[in-house]
This record gives sequence, structure tokens and C-alpha cells, in this order.
Amino acid sequence: MTPTLTSPPLPASSPAEKLTLAAVAAGLLALLLAWADADAARRNTWFWLAMGSVSAGTLAWSWLKYGQHPAGVQQDNLWLRASTGRGAVAWVTGLVLTGFYVVLYWFSDGDGKGNFGLLNNLVHPLDGFSQWLRAKPADQWFLYGTFYTVAVLVMGGRALWKYRHSRYQVIRTISVMFFQLGFSFLIPGLLQFFQKPEFYFNYFWPLHYQYLWPNDVHDLIKNGQALGVFMVFWGAVMSFVATPVLTYFYGKRWYCSWVCGCGGLAETAGDPYRQLSDKSRTAWRWEVRIIYPVLALIIIITALLWVNAAEHGDVLGDAGPVAAKWYGFAIGSVFSGVIGVGFYPIMGSRVWCRFGCPMAAYLGLLQKHFSRFRISTNGAQCISCGNCSNVCEMGIDVQQYAQRGAPIVRASCVGCGMCSTACPRGVLNLENGPREGRTQASPLIHADSLRILS
Repeated sequence: MTPTLTSPPLPASSPAEKLTLAAVAAGLLALLLAWADADAARRNTWFWLAMGSVSAGTLAWSWLKYGQHPAGVQQDNLWLRASTGRGAVAWVTGLVLTGFYVVLYWFSDGDGKGNFGLLNNLVHPLDGFSQWLRAKPADQWFLYGTFYTVAVLVMGGRALWKYRHSRYQVIRTISVMFFQLGFSFLIPGLLQFFQKPEFYFNYFWPLHYQYLWPNDVHDLIKNGQALGVFMVFWGAVMSFVATPVLTYFYGKRWYCSWVCGCGGLAETAGDPYRQLSDKSRTAWRWEVRIIYPVLALIIIITALLWVNAAEHGDVLGDAGPVAAKWYGFAIGSVFSGVIGVGFYPIMGSRVWCRFGCPMAAYLGLLQKHFSRFRISTNGAQCISCGNCSNVCEMGIDVQQYAQRGAPIVRASCVGCGMCSTACPRGVLNLENGPREGRTQASPLIHADSLRILS
């Protein structure tokens, strides 16, 4: 009988871990009951019970799973689990996330009377919190912002336990949690509380493209007055001055891995799926074919809108607003939301950052051609374990660089540093300069140079 290779059995979870996972499952069930319950009082109870149970259960499980074991990157069994290896659980999760985004964007518009379509029963439990923070009732976008922020904070707690041995990862995780909570949630809410325009100081053009569109600039200045002028000035300076300068010194990691909310969600809630990114050359070709045309498209639309505004609408007529609307639909909604997050469990956590984000394209061009940043490799130390490539969420086959001792100077690299953190031999090092010799490989001793028997 011919022997066959079989997959080893998955390690059994401890009773304590099963209890915490049961709390998470109970929280998800409570959220479903909140969505379906017509009674307002019970609905509120179910909703807040769900939020507490899911959050506490996830944090407790993270402490048991990672905090009670030796520190270090442990990626064991990821491809064997149905939740992280594109199994049935992953597909169900992807469908649920995709469905939520579809409902959020197209089936939950408010009717002006407090009805938010299919999300109505989940929006209203947040009315009290929204009144306290923003001085107005909740809507579908406040619900989304709350879910998004809780996901980053809770899964950020998981990341802190998992990567507690790496000072870089701990500080980076705290950074994305801080910017999401403060700059993407609390500050925009407080601005509305004081009847000022809602503004996200950690998003800039071309990612938040509307901040430099004529009509939105006019509205900011009109409704925000002096603060509105500062908001416009802030957005322009961050896009065209601060971004090139910071990227020159630190690469795109200063934004994509430390500040951006999209990257923050990918690095926290998306961490279990980072190994799913396609490392093939075909995927890289599609990456180049899509992301740079998206950047070119938003540059063209922005330029045309300003020309049209200068000519009082005589150049484009109604075509300008229509083009802007379709860009917002196709890129701002479908790509960044439905695909960008909904496909986490199937394609990895950086689908949007890798294939569609115009800010990532802009930063990537600066990083590749003008930055001091690189990841150096010591090929003589590489043992070809593949850990570095496995954890790269941007689809870079880090191992083949490390084997050759070649530095990684790629436009797509977000500088998360996970490849360096996962390397057991210290082969990879994130460096900020100098530019001289930036693309030069480290010297290797080739086999032809060895003359042991001669």
C-alpha cells in the first residue's frame, strides 16, 4: 500500500478558549436579534449586549491564544483552518461583509424621518451616543464609523498581544488605533457637535478626493469660515508638501501603516488574512494595470472640475458632476468598500490598498523613485523558510529578494515590517537611508567562489 501524506490534526482549543469564542458567537447572535426585533427597548438591549460580548470575547480569546504563550510570530495551521485558508467559514464571512457593504451603500439611505432601510434597527440604538458626541441622531454612516472603530480597537488589542515581542509592531498598532479613534471618529463627531463641517484630518487627496474638488472646497469655506479655510489649507499642504517630504524620509509606511484608516483596518481586523495575498507575477501585472489608471483618473477628474468651475460650467456642463458621481460609485464605494473589505477572507487584507487606492499609487511612485526607504536583506543568513513571503499582505515574494540579498524597493511595499518581524534569522531590516546605493544588493558568497578541495 502506497503511503500518503495527510494534514496533521489541528490543535484542540482549551475549554477557556472555547468559552470566549462562545461569547463572540453569542454576541453575533444578539446583533442578529437586534436587527430583527421590532421592540425598541429590547433592540437596544440586544445591540449593546452584542457589542460588549463580541468585544470582550475577542479580547479574552486573544489573551488566552497569544498572551498565555511564548511571544513570537506563530503562523501555524493558518492554511488548514476553514476561517483563514479560504474554507467554508471564510466564504461565509466574505459574503456577510460584502452584503453589509451593499446594504450600507445602497439600501440604507435615510428618508428624513429617521428610517434607514435595512439597517434601521441597528442605527437607532446609537442615537443616545450620537447625540452626546455629535448633537444629532445617528445615521447609517455613524453606525458604520462605530463598527469600523470598534473593529480597529478590538482587533488592535489582539495584534498587541500577538506581536508584543516587537516594539515596532506595538507602536505601529497603537498609532493606527489612535488615529482611527481620534482623527477618524471623535474629532469629526465633535466638529459636528459645534456645528462645523465634518472633516477627517488624516485623509487627504487623492484618497479623500472630494477635499480638493471645487464644490466641496467652496462648501468648507462657506460653512466652516476660518476653520474651513484652515481645512482646505491643511488638505492641500498634506497632499502636495507634507506627503512628498515624509515619503522621502520614511517611505509610504508613515501613512499606509501608521495613519490611514484603511490600512489600520487591514493591519488589525485583516491580520488573520494577510497570508492570502497573491504573490504571483500575474497578480503584480494586474496591480500595475489597475492602480495607476485609477490615480490618473482622479487627477484628470479633479483638473477638469477646476477648469469647469473656472469657466462657470461652460466646459463640461453636467458631465463633470456625473463623472465625479460615477468615480465615487465605482471606486469610492464598490472598490474600496464592497471589494476592499468584503474580500478580506478570500484575497487578503490589502486588496484595496494594492489594486485600487490612488493614495497608495501616489505614495508608491514617490517611494520607489525619490525616497530613502528600503528593506535591506542579508542573503547569507536566509534559510528559505518562507515566513516573510507568507506574512506579506501586499503580494511581494519577499523570500526571493532575501535569497539573492537584493534590497526591496517596491512601490507597493507599505513598510508594515511584518516580514522583518516574522524572520527568525534577522535577514530583513527596514532602513531610511541613505539614497546612495539604495538599490545595491548585499554581497553574497557564491558556490563558484568556494574552492574547498582545490
